Amino acid sequence: MPGSRLAIVGHRLLQAVPSVIGIIIVTFLLTRALPGDPAAYFAGPAANAESIAQIRAQLGLDKSMPEQFWVYILDLVSGDLGTSLTTGQEVTDDILRRLPASLELTLAALIFSIGVALPLGIMAALRENSWIDHLCRIVVTAGVSLPTFFTGLFLLYIFYYLLGLAPAPLGRLNIVFLSPEPVTGLFTVDALIAGDFETFWAAFIQLILPAITLGLFSLAPIARMTRAAMLQVMGGEFVRTARAAGLSRRTVVITYALRNAILPVITTLGMVFSFMLGANVLVEKVFAWPGIGSYAIEALIASDYAAVQGFVLTMAILFVLLNLFIDVVYTLVDPRVGIDA
Repeated sequence: MPGSRLAIVGHRLLQAVPSVIGIIIVTFLLTRALPGDPAAYFAGPAANAESIAQIRAQLGLDKSMPEQFWVYILDLVSGDLGTSLTTGQEVTDDILRRLPASLELTLAALIFSIGVALPLGIMAALRENSWIDHLCRIVVTAGVSLPTFFTGLFLLYIFYYLLGLAPAPLGRLNIVFLSPEPVTGLFTVDALIAGDFETFWAAFIQLILPAITLGLFSLAPIARMTRAAMLQVMGGEFVRTARAAGLSRRTVVITYALRNAILPVITTLGMVFSFMLGANVLVEKVFAWPGIGSYAIEALIASDYAAVQGFVLTMAILFVLLNLFIDVVYTLVDPRVGIDA
């Protein structure tokens, strides 16, 4: 079995290589099609044409498109993603500094979504057309239809402005606290590792509203897929056989139905996580969260080629790794799943 899992990982990695190469090429071409001149942005509004031309030469933008692409590939091979025009820092350093913030927010939102959507979807399937089933449909519809920025502003208005229960939307940590010693980059986890429970609580309460905002949007597909998968499995012959054998309802639901229904849910979780990681920019803007999404938007506005390319490449690599993780989880949940599955 371990050898089979390694074979699956190797097989999926080989399949991902053409996709990553295609993403590199398309991203390079699309960034060059962005409106605006990064040299003019970097030079400032008072710069003349001569100084802008000098900056273009320094940035290598005066070269032909094939030459620029060749230089970009050589830099990628050496592990250099370039320097961001908006921050003046290496793109690699910017991404490594901001990515943990987005990962922490996305993981917290996913945990919230699973904690709400999974039980809701299961109960809706077990009590079809009951009040819990109708509640599930309402939650799914609201989660899909409400924009995340509206949900975030509404939650801030209620819990921060009116009730005073939530902290000010000032990012990952209140300014009176120092960031914990970095180990994982996740403030809540690093604070627990350091045994600093006061900082942990401060980071945790800053995380609640952004995570709920993003989680409300992402729980809709999870609840819908859980309900649909459970309805399909509960009508299967093996479930009826288990009931006829006198097994308890709990055993039938958890051991037989849920384990067979969980596979499409796992696929949905992987898709939802990758989507949340790249689409949480509005939540980051509303709550001043210093994540990679807001970094990408700032780079797009400034036509910052290196930062945009670094962001897209990072998202592509994370998506590949996430798919690998899902494939391995598949083999753990259902040993029948192999390379050809």
